[in-house]
Amino acid sequence: MMRNTARGFAAAAAWLVCLGAAEARAQDFEWQGSVVRGDAVTIRGVNGSVTASAASGSEVRVRARKQWDDDDPDSVRIEVVEDSRGVLICAVYPTRRGRDPNRCGRGDDYRMSVNNNDVQVHFTVEVPAGVELEARTVNGEIEARGIADDVEARTVNGGIAVEGSGPVSAETVNGEIEARLGGEVSDDLRFKTVNGGIRLVLPSGTDADVEIRTVNGAIDTDFPLTIRGRWGPKSASGEIGGGGPEIEVSTVNGSIALVRGG
Repeated sequence: MMRNTARGFAAAAAWLVCLGAAEARAQDFEWQGSVVRGDAVTIRGVNGSVTASAASGSEVRVRARKQWDDDDPDSVRIEVVEDSRGVLICAVYPTRRGRDPNRCGRGDDYRMSVNNNDVQVHFTVEVPAGVELEARTVNGEIEARGIADDVEARTVNGGIAVEGSGPVSAETVNGEIEARLGGEVSDDLRFKTVNGGIRLVLPSGTDADVEIRTVNGAIDTDFPLTIRGRWGPKSASGEIGGGGPEIEVSTVNGSIALVRGG
């Protein structure tokens, strides 16, 4: 009986060790604060996704979770910069040897040179009405749903999915783009990828000037556009509704679908 009990304790201890190891593979960060209407919450990641949604209240909330295999998660820090343009939150990785120090900043003040670090930082963002979103990463997907104001999404290796009613600019290199707009198109829209298709859903009453281009792929549109090119590069352009803001959609290797929504 004592032997069985000892075995039971040993098994339980082993389970707790495994559980502790699993929990040690994730670290959390959270920031919550106010951003003036018209300003932006900006996320700058390297390895990891960005997922954004509309906030239920008036404050911005950003959560970040680190995940890793071999590298030290403490080597990657989450830095918050509050300035006149809103709030900027970066995943700052160790600087490569011989390079200028990595730093969190806007424009030329941002510097990030990463060498073989497997720490991933996945951001989750809640964006209140009146606040813009700028999300950037290198290796990861970006998803933004329910955002009523400007959305700018940039990644290199990953897809982008956007659903909202404000102006959108989305760009990736290796990944697909899917965007569904539910409101009036009041400003220019940009969607660009290199290796991937693009699916854009617009309200049926949209007024805009549209330009679509692909090199290796097809063009399918529910709107009356003039399509040029049967083999090889193809393009489509035209005025839908009464014309208005410019909508540019382009890829190199992929098809493009312009869909009429409700």
